Amino acid sequence: MIATVATEGDVVIKNTIPKHMESLIGKLKEMGAEIEVENDQIHVKGHKPFKATNVKTMPYPGFPTDLQPPLAALMMIAEGESTVNESIFENRFEFISELKRMGANANVFDQTCVIRGVPKLFSAQVTAPDLRAGAALVIAGLVADGETTIRDIHYIDRGYENFEENLRNLGAKIKRVNQD
Repeated sequence: MIATVATEGDVVIKNTIPKHMESLIGKLKEMGAEIEVENDQIHVKGHKPFKATNVKTMPYPGFPTDLQPPLAALMMIAEGESTVNESIFENRFEFISELKRMGANANVFDQTCVIRGVPKLFSAQVTAPDLRAGAALVIAGLVADGETTIRDIHYIDRGYENFEENLRNLGAKIKRVNQD
């Protein structure tokens, strides 16, 4: 859902339990996404401008900590100032330095990240420090100008089966490259 919004896509996600996604749906709507829920499917449309928002991670049914890095990637290109307060895990902002290499404007203060949206992200060679951060870097790479290379993708492989193939099937320009 976050990648769809970030890339200004239009996707219907079927066989879901929308109630489990209510906190994410709420935040994406705050940011300007069009989302329609019907039975077991979610229709997501993204379009600029994205609006800044604030999020605090919480146990279910609050905002999930696992979605914090991907949402932060979207916040990087939203108009205005967003904040992310990570109340579940320490050191969950290691990926911010990688996003900054792509032109993001963000600063971490203890368990809070303050993000000032930029008009564009730019390609860079970045490293995925963990699974969720890897997903965030893929989202940032999809919206960045130029070609982004993400290293240490074994984290992404561990959590997302056929990730690049699934994204390609949705129209993403993404490929796996062996770098020995």
